[in-house]
Amino acid sequence: MWPGRVALDHMPTEVFDVTIVGGGVAGRTAGIFTARHDLETVILDAGSSILRRNAHLENFPGFPAGVNSRLLLRMMLDQAGRAGCDYRETEVTAVAVNDSGFTITTTTGDVEAGAVIIATKNETDFLEPLDGIELTDRGKTYVETDGRGRTGVDGLYAAGRLAQKPHQTIVNAGHGAEVAVTLLEDLDTQFYHDWVAPARYFTGRDRDVPPGCEEIDEAERRRREDESIEVMRRYFDDPHPERPEMHPSVATDE
Repeated sequence: MWPGRVALDHMPTEVFDVTIVGGGVAGRTAGIFTARHDLETVILDAGSSILRRNAHLENFPGFPAGVNSRLLLRMMLDQAGRAGCDYRETEVTAVAVNDSGFTITTTTGDVEAGAVIIATKNETDFLEPLDGIELTDRGKTYVETDGRGRTGVDGLYAAGRLAQKPHQTIVNAGHGAEVAVTLLEDLDTQFYHDWVAPARYFTGRDRDVPPGCEEIDEAERRRREDESIEVMRRYFDDPHPERPEMHPSVATDE
């Protein structure tokens, strides 16, 4: 439950702690962090991430020879799913404040959430009725934030391109993570590092393991590494089947 909000006296169809509007790089990254903190999270994705237009992504750290952009999106979504994040392919048509947080209206039904992260590219029509939201028109429309993703509406955040971040995949991924951690800080999480540490790293110094962290022994470390190697091998066994999406304005051959 979001701080300061009271419970509804009815149960809507679906209720989440966090709803993320937009399934691009920023939204999927934010979902990884909120879900890993055991917040019930859903990503609502209209399926139009601009990264799908990239022919081959060559400046994302960790891939020395580059990576297929659509594969990277798939891997991000799978990682969010492994953390417990839910996912819906649907279009959001309205976001409204209610007594428990927010009602998010989509083309496939309503969702309730205590907090919302908006991570669309430039779509803002569904935000305009909200009191406290500030939009800036610079050829495209952006949401004004405090630099950490907080908007003028309590519990509503903006991440990535919509928050005026540069048009780079790694920048938007980083901002999605930052906004998610900002949300966790606003929930009064005392310490959030999201770190898997070696056994006794904290306890061996007579310290409690901080919230969001865990210690694992050598056998568990090796098990996780072996699993990660096998999972990554499966992703890269064959070329990704999807071709880049072209900009809608590009002329097509007859």
